[in-house]
Amino acid sequence: MFKVPKQAYTAEFKAAAVQRVRDGQSVSAVARELGVSQQTLRNWIKAAEAGKLSGAGAKVITPEQMELSRLRAENKRLQMELEIGKKSGGVLREGPPVKYAWIESQCRHYPLSALCEVLSVSLNGYRAWKRGGTPERKRLTDAQLLTLIRSIHAEVKGAYGSPRMTEEVRARRFPASKERVERLMRENGIRARHKRRYRVTTDSKHKLPVAENLLERNFSPSAPNQVFTSDITYIWTDEGWLYLAIVLDLFNREVVGWSIKPRMTTDLVTDALTMAWFRRKPEPGAMHHSDRGSQYASHDFQRKLAEYGMRCSMSRKGNCWDNAPTESFFNSLKNERVHATRYRTHQDAAADLFEYIEVFYNRSRRHSSLGFKSPTQFMQDWLAAQRTKDTAA
Repeated sequence: MFKVPKQAYTAEFKAAAVQRVRDGQSVSAVARELGVSQQTLRNWIKAAEAGKLSGAGAKVITPEQMELSRLRAENKRLQMELEIGKKSGGVLREGPPVKYAWIESQCRHYPLSALCEVLSVSLNGYRAWKRGGTPERKRLTDAQLLTLIRSIHAEVKGAYGSPRMTEEVRARRFPASKERVERLMRENGIRARHKRRYRVTTDSKHKLPVAENLLERNFSPSAPNQVFTSDITYIWTDEGWLYLAIVLDLFNREVVGWSIKPRMTTDLVTDALTMAWFRRKPEPGAMHHSDRGSQYASHDFQRKLAEYGMRCSMSRKGNCWDNAPTESFFNSLKNERVHATRYRTHQDAAADLFEYIEVFYNRSRRHSSLGFKSPTQFMQDWLAAQRTKDTAA
């Protein structure tokens, strides 16, 4: 029987979660979108205010900074209803089914009561729709479906083409064919973000020992925590470069570890690995695959792998296809978020990367290799299937 490890979070994750509350989101909304309890998040906030949230990314907060955060949060609350009204756009003119679908997509960002009030629908009506107790899940007209598509397009910040858009519309309880969605998107100039080239960050010109390619492009392990893959990319900000290292569980394509730093040093990849190990606690013998970069070949990183009992695997020289799933994640990140965003500061970039990884990609984004489920939903479905098998046995 597969045992779900008790969740543990690094200081870098906690600090990023606390920052979302300081930026104006409610404790309940942040806790819901990150899958943690409200009390846990409150404990992190108290620890941060007391300067006890030590580790990478954590800072001691002065009284002046706390007051500034409070004022910012108050201002955010005052502007919330206006923001909801602007974001809902044409949804305000639609009937209850479209409004309910839009509200469901925004619950992680705003209080449910505020959403229902701004869109002039009842809380009980929304809850009945969510239970499937109303006959309102009817076929939308082209105009209604286009409004919903435009709303989803804005929510996911242009990340979805017609296949994912179709799945998202269906998930919101409206029948729609791929051909119809594709036609409406094409006729109205709605498309996923275009791809761009980006430079390679791998420094393989070193004399450090490298490992064999144990993975051999077997990208479909049979269970979680068997194979992790890792890589580094770069993000430009007005304050200079910022570097992101991630660790991906190949089973459900979830980013289980990440680290963001202004320098591409060994601790960047070591901290990402540490987060992954804390969150998943893989059994000894699990594989870690990366390129041949000096950070991954370094003695410090190899010692950390040995400490966690993980086997090291590395891509062949100059062969990005040996680590294709991780490359695919970075491609999605850059095209769906980074290329369309100007980051003024390192903090702005770090907050947006955290939102993309932990809120959107892991918990919401539909992944084609997972049957258009999010990594979190794919894992939950698999765990439920395992429990059913265990009960039957």
